[in-house]
Amino acid sequence: MTISRERVLQELAQIAVPGGGNLVSADLVRALNVESGAVRFVIEAADAASARALVPVEAEAQRRLSALPGVEKVQIVTTAPTAPRGGAPQVAARSGGEAPPSLKIGRHPTPQAGPAPVSGVARILAVGSGKGGVGKSTLTSNLAVALARKGRRVGLLDADIYGPSQPRMLGLTGQRPTSDGQMIEPLHAHGVTVMSLGLMMKEGEAVVWRGPMLMGALQQMLNQVKWGELDVLLVDLPPGTGDVQLSLCQKAQVSGAIIVSTPQDVALIDARRAIDMFDKLKTPVLGLVENMSTYICPNCGHEAHLFGHGGVAAEAAALDLPFLGEIPLNLDLRLAGDAGTPIAAGDGPVAQSFVRLAERLIAGGMA
Repeated sequence: MTISRERVLQELAQIAVPGGGNLVSADLVRALNVESGAVRFVIEAADAASARALVPVEAEAQRRLSALPGVEKVQIVTTAPTAPRGGAPQVAARSGGEAPPSLKIGRHPTPQAGPAPVSGVARILAVGSGKGGVGKSTLTSNLAVALARKGRRVGLLDADIYGPSQPRMLGLTGQRPTSDGQMIEPLHAHGVTVMSLGLMMKEGEAVVWRGPMLMGALQQMLNQVKWGELDVLLVDLPPGTGDVQLSLCQKAQVSGAIIVSTPQDVALIDARRAIDMFDKLKTPVLGLVENMSTYICPNCGHEAHLFGHGGVAAEAAALDLPFLGEIPLNLDLRLAGDAGTPIAAGDGPVAQSFVRLAERLIAGGMA
């Protein structure tokens, strides 16, 4: 039996809250997601004291929902703003911990008439995928480094707000950007100008924000960062087709999108959704990249196709879109990212695959 969003709300409407009413009537439930037997949502309290009073309510919601047929997992987080209403909300969770960063990223978005250019940035390229785990962030960091080595002035905005990984991949873990109160000074690594929410938090710390705060954070990281003069700004998007993708295309003049996928059918199904999303947002798809395309055994040299091979190229041909290239599945590629020195910063066959991708983008006037 599958669980529906409506059934979850019915159950939450039976849980009374301090001050009267229930979780639903008191409008305390945010970011409710019901998918594949998992129920996730945020209980947003007015302040820290209210959040503490809601701890028994959270426990009751956990108990009730876990008992429902079709529910395999329940994740609830109770949050409260760390600034007054109308101020600049920051990360706050009932688990406590160190104080949030002083840079006020994560406010609600400011009004904007339509897509606007980012000062000093010639082109904005979104790097997206329909699903997680296809290596999109690894590809983005290495592509940025490869473009920089080709003489391009490159910026990288890590817009994967729930799972920012670029600080680790670019060797910036533990470093912090500075601010004069108005503009943020980004960091630099391997010839790339970098901004990520992960630079302003402890590694592994969760961001628990609803949609408007995500949109506000993206807006700030686009327009309140001193990007300087860039030929191209790569935006590492979260997987899927959600708030961040929509906000980016509505707030910024995006030149085009690159779609990353592995060859297997389940990844290609989601890649088609990402392509359809960009089509609906009137953002041109510049082409597709096949990641984890082939595996060469380092001991015997045997070539294996663990996830299939050629599926992305065939999909690109079927959709009449450019096929931009293949990136192999390689242990050194993963180790280099974990170590903070992208493999594209060195030499070798894998580094050359990113060089070819960068050259193709430059030759096509896309970067």
